[in-house]
Amino acid sequence: MSLEWLVAWGWSLDGLRDCIAAGIQSVRDCDTTAAVSVACLLALFVWYCYHVGREQPRAYASVNALMQGPDAAGLQNGFVYCQSAECVRCSHSEGLNQKLYHNLQEYAKRYSWSGMGRIHKGIREQGRYLSSRPSIQKPEVFFLPDLPTAPYFSREAQKHDVELLERNFQTILCEFETLYKAFSNCSLPQGWKMNSTPSGEWVTFYLVNQGVCVPRNCRKCPRTYRLLGSLRTCIGNNVFGNACLSVLSPGTVITEHYGPTNIRVRCHLGLKTPSGCELVVGGEPQCWAEGRCLLFDDSFLHTAFHEGSAEDGPRVVFMVDLWHPHVAAAERQALDFIFAPGR
Repeated sequence: MSLEWLVAWGWSLDGLRDCIAAGIQSVRDCDTTAAVSVACLLALFVWYCYHVGREQPRAYASVNALMQGPDAAGLQNGFVYCQSAECVRCSHSEGLNQKLYHNLQEYAKRYSWSGMGRIHKGIREQGRYLSSRPSIQKPEVFFLPDLPTAPYFSREAQKHDVELLERNFQTILCEFETLYKAFSNCSLPQGWKMNSTPSGEWVTFYLVNQGVCVPRNCRKCPRTYRLLGSLRTCIGNNVFGNACLSVLSPGTVITEHYGPTNIRVRCHLGLKTPSGCELVVGGEPQCWAEGRCLLFDDSFLHTAFHEGSAEDGPRVVFMVDLWHPHVAAAERQALDFIFAPGR
């Protein structure tokens, strides 16, 4: 029995020795150039993964972080004002298209040109698009071609976010009413912005302004701010993204104007909607309803007014910018990069 075991063990050692010898010979026979090439490709892949990992889109800060953190730079009365002379959102110079194309090239070098056809076409022909658009729709900064266009969108366009906002109607209304109590005195309360109108008063309270969070305001509306982070299509990482409370006093008329781009859908959640209030987009009138979302493309010529009496009180909506449903995920990522705040 022991002799048989020793013979079997000897055979096992012989097999192991033969296996090791075959492995050494395989290494000797290996093509050095091929091995170096594989090693270089592996190193490049690891570098790419590391680089991409560092460039992830910014997430919303937590409410607790806002509560503890200092106010962001560039705030005046709780409202973010653009301080950059080269801001693509505010610039109307002839060099804007070159700047946008430079940003697109930089994005493509870091990531890929895949899926960038419409953006490349839009930037290349931007001057022609903006000058030749019919007067009913003339975005002031950037027009993305080949997007389905209409003054208003159905609720199904961004169903998840619409339903989430409507379920939280009472939460947002409650935080607004707490804020609005500060209007008992004459001066404009901290954090509110007065907008220019030919008649009446239009004030806004921004949580996100042109892609930049307003920390002081978000601390006053923590549940509403937290809700923004749950929206799937909220534009939060580029200059076309906003979220605010918008208040029209009785007798107010907003001058007809165009929004900056057609890549977004502007969503109004009605909080207080007295009679005599109306939104007109592309010549088509609509009325708000409390607890319901109204979606429209603000690159169309639009206006709003409140013809009610003082007894009716103000018209109040919660406004948030969502992605146009036909802007693809790859395009969203590229547009966030091209139009990043401060770029």
